[in-house]
Amino acid sequence: MIRFEDIISRFDGKITEETTLGEAIQYMLHHKWNLVPVTDKGGKLTGVFTRSEMYKMILEEKELTTPIRDAIKTQAFTLQTDTPFEIVEKMVQNSPVGTGVVLNPSGGVAGLFTKTDMVLALLESSNLLKEQMETILQHSPIGVLMTDENSMVTYINDRICEMSGKSPSDLLQINLVCLFPEFAELLQRQNTKGEAEYISLSFPRCKTVAYLTTYQRMGGQKGYIALFHDISELERISLDLETVKNLKRMLETALENAYDGIIMTDKKGRVEMVSPPFLELFNLDKSRIIGRKIDEVLPSLKLTHVFETQMAEFSDFQEENGISYIVHRIPIMQDGVVIGVIGKIMFRHLHEVNNLLKKLQKAENKANFYKKQYKQSESARFSWEHIHSNDPYMEKLKRSAAKAAKGRSTILIRGESGTGKELFAHAIHNGSARCEEKFVEVNCAAIPEDLLESEFFGYEEGAFTGAKQKGKIGKFDLANGGTLFLDEVGDMSLSLQAKLLRVLQEREFYRVGGTTRIKVDVRIIAATNRNLEEMVKNGSFREDLYYRLNVISFRIPALRERPRDIEVLMEVIIEEMNRLLGTSITGISSLARNAFLEYHWPGNVRELKNVLERAMTFAEHGKIKIEDLPEYMNKIESFQTFPAGTLYEESEKKAIQKALLQSRGNKAEAARLLGISRSGLYEKIKKFDITTQSVR
Repeated sequence: MIRFEDIISRFDGKITEETTLGEAIQYMLHHKWNLVPVTDKGGKLTGVFTRSEMYKMILEEKELTTPIRDAIKTQAFTLQTDTPFEIVEKMVQNSPVGTGVVLNPSGGVAGLFTKTDMVLALLESSNLLKEQMETILQHSPIGVLMTDENSMVTYINDRICEMSGKSPSDLLQINLVCLFPEFAELLQRQNTKGEAEYISLSFPRCKTVAYLTTYQRMGGQKGYIALFHDISELERISLDLETVKNLKRMLETALENAYDGIIMTDKKGRVEMVSPPFLELFNLDKSRIIGRKIDEVLPSLKLTHVFETQMAEFSDFQEENGISYIVHRIPIMQDGVVIGVIGKIMFRHLHEVNNLLKKLQKAENKANFYKKQYKQSESARFSWEHIHSNDPYMEKLKRSAAKAAKGRSTILIRGESGTGKELFAHAIHNGSARCEEKFVEVNCAAIPEDLLESEFFGYEEGAFTGAKQKGKIGKFDLANGGTLFLDEVGDMSLSLQAKLLRVLQEREFYRVGGTTRIKVDVRIIAATNRNLEEMVKNGSFREDLYYRLNVISFRIPALRERPRDIEVLMEVIIEEMNRLLGTSITGISSLARNAFLEYHWPGNVRELKNVLERAMTFAEHGKIKIEDLPEYMNKIESFQTFPAGTLYEESEKKAIQKALLQSRGNKAEAARLLGISRSGLYEKIKKFDITTQSVR
């Protein structure tokens, strides 16, 4: 905004009645002013000396040393420095005087103000306003287009080019109707009504609403302004809002027709939705429960307990008006935080639910039977998804084995007992081109040596005493076209090693007691926990068979060599055992978790699974605790013999730091890993003074 005092011509001289004509002429010529203010000794204005008075004195042939006393005009047009610019503008327009004297608040002369100053100030203001307006229009999200009185486009901003996909040369100096024929009818109405109107206009890149209005041009002529608003985002938001409304209607309809009682709260525990069966069971009025805290209305449901545990839970049987019911408390999670709770009240015909559970048990028993039958069939049961690991070496091993699976070469899998060699063999078969064919397993250590040959190659009728009348086909026959898995291959006798070598080399064999040569196409996957190199040295394993089997070799590391897999496997095994044992274990206490992580696991994954099965069987509170573990792992007594601040607390502190590190600082996730409530975790963090830096 223009300030009046910023545009005046400053007066820094001193012209008095005693000033000579020559001095006044020099001052006026230097500043090119038509008049100069005359002041008294105190600097107060007494009058003005004008150019016309100067000319008169010259014409009268006054000496240049003549004082200007008699030529001073006492009547002068004056203004104050704090006069608003709008008032100054009006005064200048209505005043016949070309120059005015500007006085400061104390009455002293501040300077002069001319109509030229006014014009220059207005011009500067106009240019500034023009620049500001153009900057606003160029950065506006609204497309802007202006025309002259002939509807020829004279101005556009960048946004209209983006919307239309046209360049400035495609728009400027083109008739508006030629560019956008949709405006033809609007222009006609504008000429008659003069009111702003709008139309829908679709561009290739967006959909817009275009507003058309007029503006006054110089000479009284009328131009047009068209504003284009992109409504694509608004339409998307509208669709999202409609989707949310539909979901809300569906949810309300589901609640209205729910068989069980359902109640829903927000993150503060206030009731937001409730179903009619719920109101009927507890004899409540909907208008009196909505918006109230559930703990005030029905504290017996204990729904807000879920905010602390962050886990779904079932209540024991409760009773209302002689009707038994069960409460299923379900947390509503968002970004690891509970933002509400759903309470599902099951009370209608619980005996029917019991009957359904019995039917489900029968179905599970039948499924387990068929599952057992399926396990007994000659097929691979596991794939790469069944091998769970977070260890980089194991992930690399899986990728290498997956590549090897696609070929035909013999594979030797090595590793300690219980590391998962069988899982790798199954996964390799399922990842190969033979996955649709049979996968036949032979445990070389489990079959008596005198029967091992007949198991491998089968036998003909009457081959030996006790043989079946029609003979029997062997594992090589069964696996023809598929894969034969030789587990514990290091326990095979030397005589059978020689026969196995022949089959691997010649791809043919004779059944026991038979004379017919049988050709087979079998891929061999062998596994052992023995040191075959040492066995070759001491002569208990054939060297040529070793090299035939050791074409591609993989060593599966022991569980103690990949400790980060312990927690991964624990979660998977607990989930699997919950289904098999019918348990409801939801987690592991921090002490028990530490015991699992610190144990050396000589029996590897097999031992881990056995220990978890035992602990889940003994667990009584939904979580595995230290006392549920075997004696050789149970260290809780030794911890508790130490006073506060020693080994027990140090172990607890390390467990919390490890959980925070694993959850990347997410305290809700850390509490879940430790098997404690979030409020309990906060107390422990405060107690041990654990900071974010200490867990990095």
